[in-house]
Amino acid sequence: MATLITEECINCGVCEPECPNEAITEGEETFVINPALCTECVGFHGKEQCAEVCPVDCCVPDPQIPESEQDLFVRAQTIHPDQADTMELSDETSRFRAA
Repeated sequence: MATLITEECINCGVCEPECPNEAITEGEETFVINPALCTECVGFHGKEQCAEVCPVDCCVPDPQIPESEQDLFVRAQTIHPDQADTMELSDETSRFRAA
């Protein structure tokens, strides 16, 4: 699932620089995540970095957009073609495998 930022967002902005895909931008009232760029940090981190740093826990999975680890990994490789050959799935690079 892509991640979304709920209306509880306090607009602090700590999530934006944490996204490896630059999927987070400042919206009119809250920060927003572009689901076409969100990979839930698969390929980069074992946990979604926006959710890890959010002080109000408003970065949550979007139940409207269910996606598999493989779909997210392929998207990450597409977004970062210069790193695609070195990307791998492991406990450290996918929330699907992290304990």
